[in-house]
Amino acid sequence: MNVFRHLIFSAAAVALSFCTLGGAAVAGVSRPKYEARGSVVWEVPNNQKVVALTFDDGPNPVYTPQVLDLLREYHAKATFFLIGKRMEAYPDLVQREVREGHELGNHTFSHVTLSGKPRSIFSNEVYKTQTLINQYQKPPRIKLLRPPGGRVNPDTVDFSEKSHFEVILWSWQQDPKDWSNPGVAHIVRHVLKNIKTGHIILLHDSGGNRKQTIAALKIIIPALEKQGYRFETLYDLLKYDKKYKNLYNPGLEKILPGTSKAGGKTGSAVP
Repeated sequence: MNVFRHLIFSAAAVALSFCTLGGAAVAGVSRPKYEARGSVVWEVPNNQKVVALTFDDGPNPVYTPQVLDLLREYHAKATFFLIGKRMEAYPDLVQREVREGHELGNHTFSHVTLSGKPRSIFSNEVYKTQTLINQYQKPPRIKLLRPPGGRVNPDTVDFSEKSHFEVILWSWQQDPKDWSNPGVAHIVRHVLKNIKTGHIILLHDSGGNRKQTIAALKIIIPALEKQGYRFETLYDLLKYDKKYKNLYNPGLEKILPGTSKAGGKTGSAVP
């Protein structure tokens, strides 16, 4: 009996470790299953040395402008997963993000956990924020949702699919946990050591003191550009995998000005 109990606890520990890997509590969600059908995105492998910088919890009047300044300096694009009530508080920063060519994603209205919550919570938190996003970001776009903490379960994915949201997490190797202020060197080393093409990098521009994140970005961005990497929005990154082709409207892209395009080499962006 003791041996059996030990095996049970060991299996549970392994499962828990898998479910929280990379900071994403994805209990009850099979990555191979949901990734294969394109319902949840962890990364988008490609052969073009393209990655995505993503920032959660903003906008923030102190740190978001510093992030935007750095992105502009290095001609890099990013995706900002915004909290609705912070959008209401700092509309000028949201306008600047869009004006400078960055992308807006949904991080709920008040940063609540969606996993295990009823559909009514999902609708209130996500739809309310998306209404705000739609005031700033015009089509053609993809409705991107990053559940706070990366906590998703089958219901979360189901609600998202039925509401035409693409759930975006991050590469398991690209969560330096900058929110915990682990040190600039740690953040830099974690990102640079593990980087691969198609990675989605998780960082934060709000939710606490982000001086370390800013300092780390000053090293990370030029270091990766020196290695030949480009930083693109998730809208453009997803084009490198044909399973996301149905998210785009080629006809609309052709007639709307300012639509960005990913690379055109074989095996790169979908046609």
